[in-house]
Amino acid sequence: MSFLVDLLAATLRTATPLVYGTVGETYAERSGVLNLGIEGTMYAGAFAGFATAWATGSLLLGLVAAIVVGIGAGALMGLMTVTLGANQHVSGIGLTIGLIGASEFTNRLIFGGGELQRIDPMPIVNPFADAGGISAIFDQYLLTWVAFLVVVPAAWWLLQRSSFGLEIRAVGENPEAADAAGVNVFRTRYLALMIGGALMAIGGAFITLALLGSFTLDIIAGRGWVCVALVIFGRWRIGRAVVGALIFAAVFSLQFRLRILPGFGDLPFELLLALPYLIIIAALALSGRNVAYPGAYLKPYRRS
Repeated sequence: MSFLVDLLAATLRTATPLVYGTVGETYAERSGVLNLGIEGTMYAGAFAGFATAWATGSLLLGLVAAIVVGIGAGALMGLMTVTLGANQHVSGIGLTIGLIGASEFTNRLIFGGGELQRIDPMPIVNPFADAGGISAIFDQYLLTWVAFLVVVPAAWWLLQRSSFGLEIRAVGENPEAADAAGVNVFRTRYLALMIGGALMAIGGAFITLALLGSFTLDIIAGRGWVCVALVIFGRWRIGRAVVGALIFAAVFSLQFRLRILPGFGDLPFELLLALPYLIIIAALALSGRNVAYPGAYLKPYRRS
């Protein structure tokens, strides 16, 4: 029981940055834009959040700084792909390389190559501390509670039930028809990219402000690319994508705990390390067939 409780608690913590990133990427892709800048946006959010919190002593200001950086990254992606009509693959990868490079350069300017700097991370919040043996499941950071109780249901409602969500889906399916109906395609895509960028940056900042309390190179470690895969696995639906994030996080958390169980200690470390990625590849192979992409996916829009 204690093993299961610990695994479930770790799964929720591990899934938190994936949930923010996946929901953010869903906003972008439902508007017809593939934002491959997600890895760099999460990286820049992680650095901006940590650097600001370290300089000011305020975790809240660190989170705000990450959000501002994420909005800026989304706007820059919009400038390249929506306004200029550049190739979305090239723009996204270029944005990722640029943001990671800028973050690492600034990190060396501020902190140098000396001792690793640390901040006091976010405290654990447990509103069910008296729940008995299973209470440890609810030992989570505030951003984890916000992700699952606020961000996920709000994103589902906004995309599926609100007029703004209808506009996002319309410009992602048929921007010409949306434009003819009076929807500002350019503004809608910009807003979707900036909202998505803010969420991606929060996912990155969660790692530095809550999980680790420090910033190290390659801190995102491919989570952004996993989020892109989860959006496809979820078929651009919030609920399915979040379930995929939980599955990946559960396997990721399980791999560390398998090493201490009898019979698993002799398994190659590399195999256990690759296990969650093998799972997501298998899931994509099984669920990615006959996927109905948004109608205007990867297509720049020009008014005729």
